[in-house]
Amino acid sequence: MATARTPRGKWIEEGLRALAAGGPDAVRVEVLAQALGVSKGGFYGYFRNRDALLEEMLDTWEHEVADAVIERIESGGGDARTRLDRLFTFVTESADGPVRGTAVDLAVRDWARRDPAVAARLRRVDNRRMDYLRGLFGAFCPDPDDVEVRCLMMFSLRIGGQFIAVDHGGRTPAEMASLTRHWLLRPPATSS
Repeated sequence: MATARTPRGKWIEEGLRALAAGGPDAVRVEVLAQALGVSKGGFYGYFRNRDALLEEMLDTWEHEVADAVIERIESGGGDARTRLDRLFTFVTESADGPVRGTAVDLAVRDWARRDPAVAARLRRVDNRRMDYLRGLFGAFCPDPDDVEVRCLMMFSLRIGGQFIAVDHGGRTPAEMASLTRHWLLRPPATSS
């Protein structure tokens, strides 16, 4: 009787969980196999070595946080504000996901501080995300400075929002997120 192989995607997903929990040094074949409840032999049917897994993990992360998000937001149609509103909702709901989650994003950022190849990939991903935001905000904001500020604020809140430990005058974090969303999506001020 043949035994079922653990799918390639499960190894990658478990690797991303380990990365989020302990950085790239925590991504060890033996540990992943134990977490998956399998022997490590199946790993080598998919990956030639640990470095190959790390590369595929980064490929998966890059696709999921940039291209897949953009495809999902674009598939819903609507004007730029509608798509930005959908993007706000989506990133809020996916903040704890295994690939798109903030923990993986932060782990990749920390890894990039020590690995120039990861740093180059991170820059590419961040630029892709910012270019998408620029296109959306630029559709209703004619001032390039206004566009850049809105993009930077939205992106910064996505990446660093969980590190902000401040009281908001009796408002909940959810209320502040809603206020921020409305502020960023407001029409630009007209000059007199």
